[in-house]
Amino acid sequence: MEKGELTPRQIVTELDKYIVGQDDAKRCVAVVVRNRYRRRQLPPTMQEEIVPKNIIMIGPTGVGKTEIARRLARLVQAPFIKVEATKFTEVGYVGRDVESIIRDLVETSIRMVRAEKVSMVEERAAQSAELRLLDLLAPLPGRAKSGNPLAGLFGGMGGGDEENAGIEDVESARSRADELRRKRVWLRDQLSKGALDKEQVEIEVEDSGSGNIAFGMEEMGINMQGFLDNILPKKTKKRKVSVAEARRILTQEEADKLVDNDEVNQLGVERAEQSGIVFLDEIDKIAVKEGGGGGGGPDVSRGGVQRDILPIVEGSTVMTKYGPVKTDFILFIAAGAFHVAKPSDLIPELQGRFPIRVELENLSCEDLRRILLEPQNSLIMQYEALLSVDGVDARFTDDGIDTIAEIADRVNRNTENIGARRLHTIMEKVLEDLLFGAPETAVGQVEIDRAYVEDKVSGIAQDEDLSRFIL
Repeated sequence: MEKGELTPRQIVTELDKYIVGQDDAKRCVAVVVRNRYRRRQLPPTMQEEIVPKNIIMIGPTGVGKTEIARRLARLVQAPFIKVEATKFTEVGYVGRDVESIIRDLVETSIRMVRAEKVSMVEERAAQSAELRLLDLLAPLPGRAKSGNPLAGLFGGMGGGDEENAGIEDVESARSRADELRRKRVWLRDQLSKGALDKEQVEIEVEDSGSGNIAFGMEEMGINMQGFLDNILPKKTKKRKVSVAEARRILTQEEADKLVDNDEVNQLGVERAEQSGIVFLDEIDKIAVKEGGGGGGGPDVSRGGVQRDILPIVEGSTVMTKYGPVKTDFILFIAAGAFHVAKPSDLIPELQGRFPIRVELENLSCEDLRRILLEPQNSLIMQYEALLSVDGVDARFTDDGIDTIAEIADRVNRNTENIGARRLHTIMEKVLEDLLFGAPETAVGQVEIDRAYVEDKVSGIAQDEDLSRFIL
């Protein structure tokens, strides 16, 4: 479940490992998440009265708005989805309706719960899968197809030669059984060691070729596909796969048998309701200025999307194929650059449902330098690791890193400011020749200093007109 016991200070410390700067935004989300934990410790009657305080993050692209929300959700193990506000349309227009946000969140939550439940039964499922594999590789003998099921064991009831023949048959059967037992013990040992992973085996798997024939029924809150799966026999087909792949498939099948789907669905819906986080990006693109734009054009749909989002953010019940889902306690984090529109251009009712507003700062040259170095698995570490695969030992000097940050900052100021994403563009340009030629040439160690970076990039960065298209 959600790691709500983390204090706000601990949450900020964890976010600092991945996101440079933006201290105000980090403190803001940390307090909101801690409040959700505090709420769950209160009596049920008090819990019903306390709703989450939704957040609007204001800042240009590439400064960390989405990353803060995504890392936060991963940190507290909460169901999380990111949606673009511009992909939704008002009811009556062609496009996705806003209630699909909640349906997607529930699906994410159920996947999380299922993964947790599967991990709990994984050991038992692996043992059952190994036994099934053993039966495929060394099947046990079937029962004798005789009118007398004990005939094979006791032989005929006559005497003389018939009796001796029966004794010999029993001895032979025991010998074969002992041999099969020894073979199965040996095979099980080999399976455990992985010695047979590359061998081929034929297994029966469920045929999923029919697809989802009940597409769209969940819009009415009906799990038609699940209903049809229960009344129609499942089709199977034979596949020839490696033992390793067969083990994975059979383990998944056995785990599915051990997991209670009804419990998973119930817990998934509950977690989405109590701990879900929805990140509404590009919310400034659906803002409409009062009295502007006339009566036609896209503004009609944009205003309608705001009105459709409002009841979900306020708290309503959305029908899904898993049952009704209440949105009262879902945390909504909206974000937008608000270059043209302002938060006050949103309809007043929607503004009131986002009481916390935090402005993210533009990234300075020093911030860009820190982004290259400080986060876990930073950009510099990523490219060094990629090049090492082809035997290139790339060494970034301090002045080389400074130059990359300076050029990224200069291009951001002179052209469109895309924040930290500019670093990806600069890094690709700096390392383009290395990344292209490394597999065929023994490059060895390469030092990437100021002179190297300027040679690859500075000519383009200085030409403002050209950098609009290339960088």
